[in-house]
Amino acid sequence: GLENLALIPGTVGAAPMQNIGAYGVEQERCFVELQAMERSTREIHTFDRTTCEFGYRESVFKNTLRDRYVIVSVTYRLAKAPHQVNVTYRDVDEEMARGREGEKVEGSKGETVEIRDVYEAVVRIRTRKLPDPAVIGNAGSFFKNPVVSAETYAAMAADHVEMPHYPQADGSVKLAAAWLIDQCGWKGHREDGIGVHDRQALVLVNHGGATGADLIDLARRIQRSVKDRFGVDLTPEVNVW
Repeated sequence: GLENLALIPGTVGAAPMQNIGAYGVEQERCFVELQAMERSTREIHTFDRTTCEFGYRESVFKNTLRDRYVIVSVTYRLAKAPHQVNVTYRDVDEEMARGREGEKVEGSKGETVEIRDVYEAVVRIRTRKLPDPAVIGNAGSFFKNPVVSAETYAAMAADHVEMPHYPQADGSVKLAAAWLIDQCGWKGHREDGIGVHDRQALVLVNHGGATGADLIDLARRIQRSVKDRFGVDLTPEVNVW
């Protein structure tokens, strides 16, 4: 059930804090509960899906309970048998087709697809597109994909028919932040040790010698340029102190 999250760097304990996700799946899909130690009392508390208040790259631990708890264990319920895999993202669907030598894969529409096929496709995509944090400093996707109303999307799509978009269950539309940033000319940008990755515009990188202040300044300039061109606000996904 978590095969779409393959190769996301970090620890299991951090996964619910951010409600990490990739390619249409978030960790809450298989989440059961977690245990967390309250720092002030050292008491262990149990949080289920409801009390974690999961949202898009959000949880209670990033908001009202920020810095108050240390997550010490997480329980997930995984699928042992073939299940309804999610290949709704074009990158995953196309990568699986290439991996199967052109065979059409329609797992999101009900066809049984091996979990490992999805896992391996995601690993290939991430290896190809994203920098290794152990080699070049980065925190993965720096911004969230913005969610706009159907009316806002329609107005934008009139001028940008090729704009990637993902309809949501509540009628809103999720946009691809990487595409917006790329359209503003930031992809591959580099200055004084800081920059935007040349294969994934969502990833800000430290080529060496840059400070946190340099990164924040670059992020704010990217936000302003996207706002000026598209009227859309980009929100950081990472915690910035």
